Amino acid sequence: MEETDVEQVTLALLDAATDKDLEVQEQVRKSILTLGKQQPDKVLAMCQDYLLKHAKLMVTHRVVILQTIELIIECRIEKVSYPRIKSIISLASDEMTRSKEVIPDWQQAASNILVAVGNKHINEIMEEILSKFQPGLLPHFFIVQTLANLSNANVYGMVPFLNAILGTMLPMLSMAKQDNMKWVFSSALCHFSESIQEYLANLDKAPDPTVRKDTFSSEISTAFDILFNSWLQSRESKLRLTVAEALGSMCHLMASDKLEENIPKLIPAMLSLYKKNNEHYIISKSLCQVIDASINMGSRVLETQLDSLLNALHHQVSAPVDYNNLPTAKNHNEALRCFSLLANSFPDRLVLFVLQKLENGNERSRAGSLGVLRHLLNSTASIMESRKLLILASIRQPMADHSNKVKKRVVQVISAMAHHGYLELEGGELLVRFIVQNCALHDTYQRGEKPSEPEEVTNESLRKMCDNTLHLLTTTVGRLADVLWPKLLYYLTQSQYSNATTPLCKSLIDLGNKKKNNQEPSFKIDFAQEVNLPSPQTLMARLLVNAAFPFNHRNHGAPSLSLLQVLSVNVHPNAEILWEKEIPPLISLLEESTAESLNKKIWIEKLLKFLSKTLATLDDDKWVCQLAAEATRYLSTYNNALEEKSFLYRFIGVTLQQCFNKEVVKKQLQEILLAARHNDAIEREGVAMGIGLCANSHLEGTLAKLDEFGKSDAFKKSPSIFNLLKLPDVSFVSFSEDRNDVEVEKVKSTLILCYGQVALNAPPEKILNRIDQDILRCISKHFSTKVLGIKVETKDLTMKLSLIQSVGLIAKAIRECVKKQGYFFSRKQELITVMLDFIKAEPADLLRTPVRHLVMTACANLVPLDPAMGENDTFDLLKVCVNSVFSLPPETHTPEKTKEEEIMEPEQRKALYRNTLAALQQLLESVLAKDPTPDGLQTVFKHIEPWLSSGQDHERQRAVTATANILTYYMDNLTVKNMVSFHNLGALLGRLSPRCSDPHPPVRPAAVDCIYTLLYIQLRYEGFSLDHKDEAVDSLIPLKDQLENPDHSALYKACSDLTKVMSKRLPQQQMTTLVFMLFEGLVDSQTNCCRASSVILNTLLKSRGGGLQELVPEMLEVLHVRLQSITEEQVRVAACQTVLILASQHLQTVVNTLVNQPLPFDSWTCEMWMALGADPIVANEIIEIVIEKLTILAPYVDKKESMIRGGTTKVATSQPLAMTCGLKELLLNGHSQEVAVSLFPQLFSCLTVRLGASVGVSAPKDNNNKQAAPTHVAGVAADALRILLARAQLDEVMKRLDEDKAWEAIKEPNTHIAGVTLLARAMSKHAGPRLPAIVECLCPSLNNIYESQRITVTAFFSELLNHHVATELMLIDVLMNNMMERISEPSCTVRMLAVRGLGNIAVGSPEKVNKYAKELLAAMSSGMEEKDDPGKLITLEAMSGLSKVLLYLDKKNVHLLVVYIFMRIKPFLESENDEIRCASIYLMGNLSKFGSGEPVFKDQIHNVLVSLLLHLVDPNPQVVKACKYAMRVCAPVVGSEQITTMFQNHLHEDKSLHYGEFINDLTKYLIQDFPGMLNFYHISVTQFFKSNWPEVRAGAAMFIGFLLGNLPEEQLSHLNMGTITKGLVMLLQDPDPVVRAKAAEAMGHFH
Repeated sequence: MEETDVEQVTLALLDAATDKDLEVQEQVRKSILTLGKQQPDKVLAMCQDYLLKHAKLMVTHRVVILQTIELIIECRIEKVSYPRIKSIISLASDEMTRSKEVIPDWQQAASNILVAVGNKHINEIMEEILSKFQPGLLPHFFIVQTLANLSNANVYGMVPFLNAILGTMLPMLSMAKQDNMKWVFSSALCHFSESIQEYLANLDKAPDPTVRKDTFSSEISTAFDILFNSWLQSRESKLRLTVAEALGSMCHLMASDKLEENIPKLIPAMLSLYKKNNEHYIISKSLCQVIDASINMGSRVLETQLDSLLNALHHQVSAPVDYNNLPTAKNHNEALRCFSLLANSFPDRLVLFVLQKLENGNERSRAGSLGVLRHLLNSTASIMESRKLLILASIRQPMADHSNKVKKRVVQVISAMAHHGYLELEGGELLVRFIVQNCALHDTYQRGEKPSEPEEVTNESLRKMCDNTLHLLTTTVGRLADVLWPKLLYYLTQSQYSNATTPLCKSLIDLGNKKKNNQEPSFKIDFAQEVNLPSPQTLMARLLVNAAFPFNHRNHGAPSLSLLQVLSVNVHPNAEILWEKEIPPLISLLEESTAESLNKKIWIEKLLKFLSKTLATLDDDKWVCQLAAEATRYLSTYNNALEEKSFLYRFIGVTLQQCFNKEVVKKQLQEILLAARHNDAIEREGVAMGIGLCANSHLEGTLAKLDEFGKSDAFKKSPSIFNLLKLPDVSFVSFSEDRNDVEVEKVKSTLILCYGQVALNAPPEKILNRIDQDILRCISKHFSTKVLGIKVETKDLTMKLSLIQSVGLIAKAIRECVKKQGYFFSRKQELITVMLDFIKAEPADLLRTPVRHLVMTACANLVPLDPAMGENDTFDLLKVCVNSVFSLPPETHTPEKTKEEEIMEPEQRKALYRNTLAALQQLLESVLAKDPTPDGLQTVFKHIEPWLSSGQDHERQRAVTATANILTYYMDNLTVKNMVSFHNLGALLGRLSPRCSDPHPPVRPAAVDCIYTLLYIQLRYEGFSLDHKDEAVDSLIPLKDQLENPDHSALYKACSDLTKVMSKRLPQQQMTTLVFMLFEGLVDSQTNCCRASSVILNTLLKSRGGGLQELVPEMLEVLHVRLQSITEEQVRVAACQTVLILASQHLQTVVNTLVNQPLPFDSWTCEMWMALGADPIVANEIIEIVIEKLTILAPYVDKKESMIRGGTTKVATSQPLAMTCGLKELLLNGHSQEVAVSLFPQLFSCLTVRLGASVGVSAPKDNNNKQAAPTHVAGVAADALRILLARAQLDEVMKRLDEDKAWEAIKEPNTHIAGVTLLARAMSKHAGPRLPAIVECLCPSLNNIYESQRITVTAFFSELLNHHVATELMLIDVLMNNMMERISEPSCTVRMLAVRGLGNIAVGSPEKVNKYAKELLAAMSSGMEEKDDPGKLITLEAMSGLSKVLLYLDKKNVHLLVVYIFMRIKPFLESENDEIRCASIYLMGNLSKFGSGEPVFKDQIHNVLVSLLLHLVDPNPQVVKACKYAMRVCAPVVGSEQITTMFQNHLHEDKSLHYGEFINDLTKYLIQDFPGMLNFYHISVTQFFKSNWPEVRAGAAMFIGFLLGNLPEEQLSHLNMGTITKGLVMLLQDPDPVVRAKAAEAMGHFH
């Protein structure tokens, strides 16, 4: 390669070095570097010359070239000649110093070259630099900077020069007036000092081991004076910092006396910099070096600077540290390092300073002091040893700080202190308390909230830290065991530490188990000596209350029980064995449960049982009495946790059961009643339950105490009793009432509840004779107004609830009494009225209280009592109770929380619902029992009936269940005195039978039970005996199992069977009522019941509807109306089934009516059509009519768009469109399959042709129905065809068409042909046997007057030729003749499709190709020369077809035409039409077999080889595939085995190709096998430099690049390098960045 070519390319690359595209820039640099690596001298010379010749080159451009020089030097310095090195040094020096102004990027790049050269040629560099570093003259900025960088890069080479450099530099320092010069001198001195220190630290590796520190001391000291006395005071912060950094480094090289002399001035000066600069790291680092150097040389004056030093350093450590900002973190560490250095020399001063700083209340200062203290505790532990008590005393003040940031630091300090023995000292317990206090913190944020400040220390994070700290102190610091055990117990019973219970228990469990296992005496706790600890009784109470609410306070239940087991012998000696047996199962139950899954009621009962068993086992009355007393005193601890307090009341009640000292019992009951906060409902309930439990063992004493308390001063409205009870609930009273009235009522409420609970818990044998005198009398006395005789005012909810609860409990007892003796309750109705008032006052949509349940239970118990109730009273009772219960929301419904109420637990709500519904049923049965007749039944049923068809599942379930129960109850208690009719049977059956298929599963079996019972009641009324069994009615019982399956067919059969039984047993006179009810059932709120109604209706009509013929018109009208509102498909179908029965007798009328319905059909019409498909005979007649009409009627008419614009629009004719719509709906019926299969060829052909005539056709406008969406004419035909295929069970055809999205294509004008092609393809592959009949039916349509129909049929036939099935079925001749006839068709589209069809024979029936060779070649040739072909579609089809045909033609038929065809298609290779380009390449590939062995053909292949290679990166992926194919099949013709193998191995359509590697390898083979054609190749490639496609231009550049890279030097003469160079230089300026990058990459091969 000529030098000029390399130079031209390098020059072009240098010109392009600042290309606007970064990737191109990078590639240009790589190429220059590549050339530079190969010919470093040459390229460096070019770069040098370029810079010299372009003196005014932009700085950015110069910088790129200088950086390139640096890279070449770095990797090839040993290959660069010495003269070139010298000239590069000279160039870089000149570039660096040419401008006296500082231009950083430019001069830095030049400086970097010198540093790179200096790694190998330090002497030559120093010679050049020192020539510009002359005494008495201020040097260039970058001369000094370069010296500094050299000292870093080549320590051992530079240090020997430094003494001389420093000697020359010192006088210059005073000459430096500009800040930038001062900065660079300071930076250089810093680097020099660091290099000297590194050199001295590694003398064993140094070239001159005689160098000493004092060699430089004098010069460094002189420089120090100038920097310190003059430059450090600069106003420029950057300079000050650099000077400070230099001073720090220089201190280690100064003479000791000089440093000692300067310390009093240096340290204050350094400290003052903190205020002047925002960046503190460098100051702290330098200060640390100064302190280190001072301490190392034993400075005596350092102590005088201590105060100011400590204050400044303290300020630094107190500053917030951002660990994402590295300098602030490094500054913090340097400041702490300073403290460590000073602590070793001045321990007392330092400790005193830090402890005094702890007294400062400022958050930041205190946190900083704590950080220093922690650092000193860990880094200088031995020094701190003698100062422990002082430190311990000083830490108290920051412990009282409210800041979480300070607390976090205190915890860190305490953790460090614990590991160094501080917590065992006196006062150490305060540190433990601090940790526990912060373990008990409550959350700062609610769940999901986040801190507003990222640095904020939340309660959550501080608490977690303290939890971990307490755990670590317990488990890792062994000597703390006696500090923590048993003292941590103190915190367990204090309410302020509740949230710390879990970590406390875990620590105590660890400690206790260790001591117990090691048999340490200290495990046994002496509670008498440990006066601060809670008693065993208080501990037991606290831990059991914790266990009762196991998921509160961070899941403290299981740890509390575990600790109780560990403490067993310490609680009571007799507890250990029982607790080892009882506690582990309780803990296991908790571990298997969650807060949601645990049954709280059962869990609390387990704990109370555990308590009772424990107390019995202890057998220590004195201990138990003390437990009761202490638990009572402990109640006030839970004033803010009422659920826990309520449990503690029950705890006390169980304890009092085991207490045999009556005075103690009396005293505790008195204390409970006096101290209770009666204003709170939960507490009232708790008190009542506790006292009720006590009554189980102490009934007399409990009643006496309640009576005594009821007569006490508590009820004299004196405020003295209620001084502690100032929390009245005034939400249900007026504000005018005296406050104490409310408080007294709350106390009364408590007592009323107590009496109820006493009645509930007391021994049954003792309570009966106490109810009237001791309980009811006291309740009546305490209720605010008289209950009997006077209307009760229910404004106070508390009193009302208490009264109802107690009355409910007592009513239960009274009812039991009544069973054994007669009882006349004269005021029964008055009490029922009062109870109903309570229910009426309840909110209708809410069940929060047991008011309904308790009232209805009481009423159910009262109804049977004499005297009997009146009719109106019964009506009111049932209406109020049924509506109040049925209207409630489902039990799963969660009401919104209000201020007055709290949301119930799910289990609690479920029980409340269950009890309420059971109470209602009990009440209904009580009422029915008074009048067991049809009228009595109707009296009850009329209240339930409206709820049977409710839209709410839960309401229907309640109604049907209640009906089933009362019917069963009715039948069980039925006594028939006369032979009478059950007159409401039809109405009841009509209401209940549709419910047999209710969507809500529980309703269905209940409804069957109702019908079963009703029919048996009917039988009883007909005179059958009680034990009579009716086989038909009994068959209903198995139906319940069938109805469990919601499947439609199961429901249909069940309803049908049900109807047959009903039909058999139903009297004729009740038929009309039943049918009327069933018509109503068609629009039931539940679709399943609508279905049932329709099934029952149709079954009845089939069996007993013969006499209703005169009603048929009205029935159709009713069905028409119903169909408009019925949404359930099955119900609509069932209604249509009724129509079909009619239509089978009146076919012509029905069809005429449907065809004349307005388009588009409404849903009623569509369903009627579909129903007609259910009868094969009817369907067959209709289809034949439709086919005939569609063949003879005009499919559309041409209408003018407007008078002004002209032009026409195709508008469908109404009757054929309506028939197509109807046919589509009819075929949707599955029963039409048999007919569809038998008429398939005619139907398929008819619909395909209809489809062709429908594409692009508009629907006719309907002026009467303007809002309806217009019918998609082609869509209707396509849908009908699709349904036909489904009916013919051509599933594979359907699947293929759906996958190919053929249906969307076939409906639209632009894609119709493609859609028809897909249809023909699918039919050929999956429905071949059906094609002969279809082809026969379609042939006549090729001569239709409508072009659209001819196009459709031609497209269908064209695709059939693509499949061998045409030959197999002997259709080939028919199809080929039809295609050849179409070649002269006037329609361009038809001609194109005919050419396509002729080409398809090569794919479908290749063995027939030679039979039609002459006709095929003639048709294809004329197709390629088609003149009337605006979109070149016929040309494209001709090339594609010929390409396919060539594969099978004999050589003799084609031989003479090969070159002619080749020449015809060559111009298409560069066509801008992707498809033509693709087809021409495929055709060229297929021509290859006819040209093998022909020299002319080989030449033609080589002529287009470059084009094919470059189109391998064509933007169109199909063209790329075509190229791969053509090159693979042409490979043997190329004439190179290597290339043939390569093409065949790498050029596969489905494999990706690494184009660069491929072309690289290919060029090697071309060079090797075709050296004589290299000139032709490279000329061909360069022609593509001007291609329209940037991808091809880029590929051409790559081709040339690899050709050059692989070409031996001796063969370069074959190439016109001038053309190549010129072309690549042109491409380097291409608008596309990828092309420029590839051109630059190619240029990298010019070497």
